[in-house]
Amino acid sequence: MARLNYHHLHYFWAVAKEGNLTRAAARLHVSQSALSTQIRQLEEQLGHPLFNRRGRSLHLTEAGRLALTYSDSIFASGNELLALLREGRRAQRQVLRIGAVATLSRNFQENFLAPLLKREDIELLLQSGGLSDLLTRLRVHTLDLVLSNRRVHGSADEAWRCRRIARQPVSLVGRPRSKRKAFRFPDDLAHVPLLLPGRDSDIRGAFDLLCEQLGVRYQLRAEVDDMALLRLLARDAGGVALVPSVVVQDELRGGSLVEYTVVPDLYENFYAITVPRHFAPPPLRELLQRPEAEVLRASR
Repeated sequence: MARLNYHHLHYFWAVAKEGNLTRAAARLHVSQSALSTQIRQLEEQLGHPLFNRRGRSLHLTEAGRLALTYSDSIFASGNELLALLREGRRAQRQVLRIGAVATLSRNFQENFLAPLLKREDIELLLQSGGLSDLLTRLRVHTLDLVLSNRRVHGSADEAWRCRRIARQPVSLVGRPRSKRKAFRFPDDLAHVPLLLPGRDSDIRGAFDLLCEQLGVRYQLRAEVDDMALLRLLARDAGGVALVPSVVVQDELRGGSLVEYTVVPDLYENFYAITVPRHFAPPPLRELLQRPEAEVLRASR
Protein backbone atom coordinates (compact mmCIF):
# COMPACT_ATOMS: atom_id res chain seq x y z
CA MET A 1 0.00 0.00 0.00
CA ALA A 2 1.34 3.44 -0.93
CA ARG A 3 2.54 5.64 1.90
CA LEU A 4 0.55 8.69 2.88
CA ASN A 5 2.03 11.90 1.48
CA TYR A 6 2.33 14.12 4.56
CA HIS A 7 3.22 17.13 2.45
CA HIS A 8 -0.16 16.84 0.71
CA LEU A 9 -1.81 16.21 4.08
CA HIS A 10 -0.32 19.42 5.47
CA TYR A 11 -1.70 21.39 2.54
CA PHE A 12 -5.12 19.86 3.08
CA TRP A 13 -4.92 20.67 6.81
CA ALA A 14 -4.06 24.30 6.10
CA VAL A 15 -6.98 24.71 3.67
CA ALA A 16 -9.39 22.99 6.07
CA LYS A 17 -8.29 25.30 8.89
CA GLU A 18 -8.58 28.43 6.76
CA GLY A 19 -11.78 27.34 5.03
CA ASN A 20 -10.59 29.22 1.98
CA LEU A 21 -8.17 28.24 -0.77
CA THR A 22 -6.93 31.78 -1.44
CA ARG A 23 -6.02 32.52 2.17
CA ALA A 24 -4.38 29.11 2.63
CA ALA A 25 -2.30 29.58 -0.55
CA ALA A 26 -1.13 32.99 0.67
CA ARG A 27 -0.15 31.62 4.08
CA LEU A 28 1.73 28.69 2.53
CA HIS A 29 3.34 30.89 -0.15
CA VAL A 30 2.18 28.70 -3.04
CA SER A 31 -0.14 29.30 -5.94
CA GLN A 32 -3.80 28.32 -5.71
CA SER A 33 -3.41 25.98 -8.67
CA ALA A 34 -0.49 24.15 -7.02
CA LEU A 35 -2.45 23.86 -3.80
CA SER A 36 -5.52 22.53 -5.62
CA THR A 37 -3.38 19.99 -7.47
CA GLN A 38 -1.81 18.63 -4.28
CA ILE A 39 -5.16 18.31 -2.52
CA ARG A 40 -6.60 16.54 -5.54
CA GLN A 41 -3.68 14.09 -5.47
CA LEU A 42 -4.37 13.42 -1.77
CA GLU A 43 -8.05 12.80 -2.55
CA GLU A 44 -7.03 10.34 -5.27
CA GLN A 45 -4.73 8.51 -2.88
CA LEU A 46 -7.40 8.31 -0.16
CA GLY A 47 -10.12 7.40 -2.62
CA HIS A 48 -12.57 10.01 -1.31
CA PRO A 49 -13.28 13.69 -1.93
CA LEU A 50 -12.29 15.81 1.06
CA PHE A 51 -14.15 18.98 0.13
CA ASN A 52 -17.45 19.89 -1.44
CA ARG A 53 -16.77 22.89 -3.64
CA ARG A 54 -19.67 25.33 -3.82
CA GLY A 55 -18.59 28.33 -5.83
CA ARG A 56 -15.64 29.76 -3.92
CA SER A 57 -16.62 28.07 -0.67
CA LEU A 58 -15.09 24.81 0.53
CA HIS A 59 -16.99 22.50 2.87
CA LEU A 60 -15.52 19.35 4.38
CA THR A 61 -17.09 16.06 3.40
CA GLU A 62 -17.51 13.26 5.93
CA ALA A 63 -14.14 11.88 4.79
CA GLY A 64 -12.70 15.38 5.06
CA ARG A 65 -13.86 15.77 8.66
CA LEU A 66 -12.28 12.42 9.52
CA ALA A 67 -9.04 13.41 7.76
CA LEU A 68 -8.98 16.71 9.67
CA THR A 69 -9.31 14.89 13.00
CA TYR A 70 -6.33 12.71 12.15
CA SER A 71 -4.37 15.68 10.77
CA ASP A 72 -4.84 17.68 13.98
CA SER A 73 -3.45 14.78 15.97
CA ILE A 74 -0.58 14.09 13.57
CA PHE A 75 0.71 17.67 13.48
CA ALA A 76 0.18 18.22 17.21
CA SER A 77 2.16 15.04 17.87
CA GLY A 78 4.89 16.27 15.52
CA ASN A 79 5.25 19.53 17.43
CA GLU A 80 5.27 17.62 20.70
CA LEU A 81 7.97 15.27 19.37
CA LEU A 82 10.21 18.20 18.41
CA ALA A 83 9.82 19.80 21.83
CA LEU A 84 10.48 16.51 23.62
CA LEU A 85 13.52 15.31 21.66
CA ARG A 86 15.18 18.66 20.90
CA GLU A 87 14.64 20.37 24.22
CA GLY A 88 13.90 17.49 26.58
CA ARG A 89 10.46 18.81 27.41
CA ARG A 90 6.93 18.64 26.17
CA ALA A 91 5.11 21.60 24.79
CA GLN A 92 3.99 23.99 27.52
CA ARG A 93 0.34 23.19 26.86
CA GLN A 94 0.03 19.45 26.49
CA VAL A 95 -2.88 17.88 24.65
CA LEU A 96 -4.49 14.77 26.12
CA ARG A 97 -7.02 12.94 23.92
CA ILE A 98 -9.56 10.78 25.74
CA GLY A 99 -12.43 8.80 24.27
CA ALA A 100 -15.36 7.37 26.22
CA VAL A 101 -18.07 4.96 25.14
CA ALA A 102 -21.34 6.78 24.64
CA THR A 103 -23.12 4.77 27.35
CA LEU A 104 -20.61 5.64 30.09
CA SER A 105 -21.77 7.82 32.98
CA ARG A 106 -20.94 11.50 32.42
CA ASN A 107 -20.51 11.92 36.17
CA PHE A 108 -17.93 9.15 36.26
CA GLN A 109 -16.03 10.77 33.40
CA GLU A 110 -16.00 14.12 35.17
CA ASN A 111 -14.84 12.55 38.44
CA PHE A 112 -12.09 10.65 36.64
CA LEU A 113 -10.82 13.76 34.85
CA ALA A 114 -11.23 16.10 37.84
CA PRO A 115 -7.46 16.47 38.57
CA LEU A 116 -6.85 17.83 35.06
CA LEU A 117 -9.89 20.06 34.58
CA LYS A 118 -8.36 23.07 36.36
CA ARG A 119 -4.83 22.70 35.01
CA GLU A 120 -3.94 25.44 32.56
CA ASP A 121 -1.03 23.48 31.09
CA ILE A 122 -3.27 20.72 29.74
CA GLU A 123 -5.78 20.81 26.90
CA LEU A 124 -8.31 17.99 26.98
CA LEU A 125 -9.88 16.66 23.79
CA LEU A 126 -12.84 14.51 24.81
CA GLN A 127 -14.66 12.31 22.30
CA SER A 128 -17.62 9.97 22.62
CA GLY A 129 -18.52 7.03 20.41
CA GLY A 130 -18.88 3.30 20.01
CA LEU A 131 -16.18 1.10 21.51
CA SER A 132 -15.03 -0.31 18.16
CA ASP A 133 -14.56 3.14 16.63
CA LEU A 134 -12.73 4.45 19.71
CA LEU A 135 -10.36 1.47 19.71
CA THR A 136 -9.57 2.15 16.05
CA ARG A 137 -8.55 5.69 16.98
CA LEU A 138 -6.55 4.44 19.95
CA ARG A 139 -4.69 2.00 17.72
CA VAL A 140 -3.41 4.81 15.47
CA HIS A 141 -2.67 7.12 18.44
CA THR A 142 -5.32 9.72 17.71
CA LEU A 143 -6.55 8.90 21.23
CA ASP A 144 -4.38 8.42 24.31
CA LEU A 145 -6.97 6.57 26.37
CA VAL A 146 -10.42 5.00 26.05
CA LEU A 147 -12.82 4.77 28.99
CA SER A 148 -15.28 1.89 28.86
CA ASN A 149 -17.66 -0.11 31.02
CA ARG A 150 -16.67 -3.24 29.08
CA ARG A 151 -13.39 -5.09 29.28
CA VAL A 152 -11.42 -5.76 26.11
CA HIS A 153 -8.80 -8.48 25.82
CA GLY A 154 -5.46 -8.03 24.11
CA SER A 155 -4.09 -10.45 21.54
CA ALA A 156 -1.04 -10.91 19.35
CA ASP A 157 -2.61 -8.53 16.83
CA GLU A 158 -4.19 -6.04 19.25
CA ALA A 159 -2.01 -5.12 22.22
CA TRP A 160 -4.72 -3.51 24.33
CA ARG A 161 -3.80 -2.69 27.92
CA CYS A 162 -7.12 -2.85 29.79
CA ARG A 163 -7.18 -2.13 33.51
CA ARG A 164 -10.10 -1.79 35.87
CA ILE A 165 -9.97 1.65 37.47
CA ALA A 166 -13.18 1.45 39.53
CA ARG A 167 -15.94 -0.91 40.55
CA GLN A 168 -19.23 0.18 42.07
CA PRO A 169 -22.34 -1.61 43.30
CA VAL A 170 -25.51 -1.04 41.26
CA SER A 171 -28.57 0.37 43.01
CA LEU A 172 -32.25 0.88 42.45
CA VAL A 173 -33.04 4.58 42.85
CA GLY A 174 -36.20 6.65 42.59
CA ARG A 175 -38.08 9.57 44.04
CA PRO A 176 -38.41 9.77 47.85
CA ARG A 177 -41.06 7.44 49.30
CA SER A 178 -42.93 7.73 52.56
CA LYS A 179 -41.46 5.76 55.45
CA ARG A 180 -44.57 3.59 55.47
CA LYS A 181 -43.78 2.55 51.88
CA ALA A 182 -40.15 1.57 52.20
CA PHE A 183 -38.96 -0.37 49.16
CA ARG A 184 -38.85 -4.14 49.66
CA PHE A 185 -36.40 -6.03 47.48
CA PRO A 186 -37.16 -8.19 45.56
CA ASP A 187 -40.90 -8.21 46.34
CA ASP A 188 -41.64 -4.70 45.02
CA LEU A 189 -39.96 -5.29 41.67
CA ALA A 190 -43.25 -6.63 40.34
CA HIS A 191 -45.16 -3.52 41.41
CA VAL A 192 -43.05 -0.53 40.30
CA PRO A 193 -42.20 0.63 36.75
CA LEU A 194 -38.51 0.05 36.08
CA LEU A 195 -36.09 2.12 34.03
CA LEU A 196 -33.33 -0.22 32.89
CA PRO A 197 -30.14 -0.01 30.82
CA GLY A 198 -30.36 -1.49 27.32
CA ARG A 199 -30.05 -5.21 26.76
CA ASP A 200 -26.45 -4.89 25.54
CA SER A 201 -25.43 -3.65 28.98
CA ASP A 202 -23.58 -6.08 31.25
CA ILE A 203 -25.52 -4.92 34.31
CA ARG A 204 -28.84 -5.38 32.49
CA GLY A 205 -27.91 -8.96 31.63
CA ALA A 206 -26.87 -9.67 35.23
CA PHE A 207 -30.05 -8.07 36.58
CA ASP A 208 -32.28 -10.13 34.28
CA LEU A 209 -30.45 -13.28 35.36
CA LEU A 210 -30.92 -12.36 39.02
CA CYS A 211 -34.66 -11.77 38.51
CA GLU A 212 -34.95 -15.11 36.76
CA GLN A 213 -33.21 -16.85 39.66
CA LEU A 214 -35.51 -15.09 42.15
CA GLY A 215 -38.61 -15.94 40.11
CA VAL A 216 -39.49 -12.24 39.75
CA ARG A 217 -41.28 -10.69 36.78
CA TYR A 218 -40.80 -6.92 36.69
CA GLN A 219 -42.63 -4.05 35.02
CA LEU A 220 -40.51 -2.40 32.32
CA ARG A 221 -41.31 1.26 31.69
CA ALA A 222 -38.29 2.00 29.48
CA GLU A 223 -34.88 0.64 28.55
CA VAL A 224 -32.27 3.28 27.83
CA ASP A 225 -28.74 2.90 26.47
CA ASP A 226 -27.62 6.37 27.55
CA MET A 227 -26.95 6.71 31.29
CA ALA A 228 -27.45 10.48 31.13
CA LEU A 229 -30.97 9.99 29.77
CA LEU A 230 -31.67 7.24 32.31
CA ARG A 231 -30.71 9.71 35.04
CA LEU A 232 -33.11 12.36 33.68
CA LEU A 233 -35.99 9.91 33.39
CA ALA A 234 -35.49 8.72 36.96
CA ARG A 235 -35.56 12.30 38.18
CA ASP A 236 -38.33 13.74 36.01
CA ALA A 237 -40.55 10.89 34.83
CA GLY A 238 -40.77 8.74 37.93
CA GLY A 239 -40.11 5.04 37.94
CA VAL A 240 -37.24 3.17 39.55
CA ALA A 241 -33.88 3.21 37.78
CA LEU A 242 -31.15 0.57 37.85
CA VAL A 243 -27.89 2.55 37.99
CA PRO A 244 -24.53 2.79 39.73
CA SER A 245 -24.88 5.59 42.28
CA VAL A 246 -22.17 7.67 40.54
CA VAL A 247 -24.65 8.23 37.70
CA VAL A 248 -27.09 10.05 40.01
CA GLN A 249 -24.65 11.40 42.58
CA ASP A 250 -25.95 14.98 42.29
CA GLU A 251 -29.60 13.94 42.65
CA LEU A 252 -28.80 11.72 45.64
CA ARG A 253 -26.93 14.57 47.29
CA GLY A 254 -29.76 17.02 46.59
CA GLY A 255 -32.51 14.64 47.69
CA SER A 256 -34.50 14.56 44.46
CA LEU A 257 -33.64 10.85 44.23
CA VAL A 258 -32.94 8.32 46.96
CA GLU A 259 -31.32 4.92 46.96
CA TYR A 260 -33.98 2.26 47.54
CA THR A 261 -31.59 -0.67 47.74
CA VAL A 262 -28.20 -1.92 46.61
CA VAL A 263 -28.78 -4.88 44.31
CA PRO A 264 -26.86 -7.86 45.71
CA ASP A 265 -23.82 -9.08 43.76
CA LEU A 266 -24.38 -6.61 40.92
CA TYR A 267 -21.57 -4.24 39.93
CA GLU A 268 -20.59 -1.81 37.19
CA ASN A 269 -16.92 -1.98 36.24
CA PHE A 270 -15.07 0.96 34.74
CA TYR A 271 -12.04 0.30 32.54
CA ALA A 272 -9.20 2.37 31.10
CA ILE A 273 -7.84 1.04 27.80
CA THR A 274 -4.46 2.07 26.41
CA VAL A 275 -1.84 0.75 24.01
CA PRO A 276 1.89 0.32 24.71
CA ARG A 277 3.81 3.59 24.24
CA HIS A 278 7.40 4.60 24.85
CA PHE A 279 6.45 8.19 25.70
CA ALA A 280 3.14 8.00 27.54
CA PRO A 281 1.91 11.48 28.59
CA PRO A 282 2.72 12.03 32.31
CA PRO A 283 -0.82 13.33 33.08
CA LEU A 284 -2.18 10.04 31.78
CA ARG A 285 -0.01 8.09 34.20
CA GLU A 286 -1.21 10.34 37.02
CA LEU A 287 -4.85 9.63 36.20
CA LEU A 288 -4.33 5.88 36.06
CA GLN A 289 -2.53 5.78 39.41
CA ARG A 290 -5.40 7.35 41.38
CA PRO A 291 -7.05 5.19 44.09
CA GLU A 292 -10.44 3.73 43.19
CA ALA A 293 -12.26 5.59 45.96
CA GLU A 294 -10.90 8.88 44.69
CA VAL A 295 -11.97 8.12 41.12
CA LEU A 296 -15.56 7.54 42.25
CA ARG A 297 -15.69 10.54 44.60
CA ALA A 298 -17.62 13.57 43.38
CA SER A 299 -15.36 16.53 42.67
CA ARG A 300 -17.64 19.05 44.37
